[in-house]
Amino acid sequence: MNDLDVLWAGWRSDYVSGVASDQYANDVSGADDIVVSGKERVGEHRRCVMCALAAVDTPSVQNGVVWHSELVTVALNAYPYSSGHLLVLPNRHTDDLTTLKGDEPVQLFKAFVDAMTAIDRAYHPEAVNFGANLGRFAGAGIPEHLHFHVVPRWAGDTNFMTAIANTRVIPESLEVSWEKLSGAWPLS
Repeated sequence: MNDLDVLWAGWRSDYVSGVASDQYANDVSGADDIVVSGKERVGEHRRCVMCALAAVDTPSVQNGVVWHSELVTVALNAYPYSSGHLLVLPNRHTDDLTTLKGDEPVQLFKAFVDAMTAIDRAYHPEAVNFGANLGRFAGAGIPEHLHFHVVPRWAGDTNFMTAIANTRVIPESLEVSWEKLSGAWPLS
């Protein structure tokens, strides 16, 4: 295996910090004014899929929401990396971790712990990936609404299908994943 080559291109700094970012910038101005209450969402973010999840009244297999509170929602990833792949998100529309307010960070962390507990009870994974892709250029598929991933992992869960065919094999339906996780969710 070869060592990683490094090509210095200091001239690109202005481009990647300005021009490219401006071209793909998300307008989240006024995000603090967004209200998510029941199924009613107001403002420019009513088409945000994460806001739609946060607006769910009752978790169910149909909406994929496993658990929610006033400030945080936990839902199945509709395009999972593995069975049991969960998303943990603040209900308030924001794309910036540094704008979390009041009890939002505490409730988010509590939801992570509960999500990992449910995953452990339901799947008994050998490991768990936990994290976020903050921004489009970090790989966020939905960069306009902050969300975190909790992904159970096992030895051998990446195989030739992923490496050669660029295809992921998920051994159970989202409905089965929802049943397992909602049944394993810790009671508060």
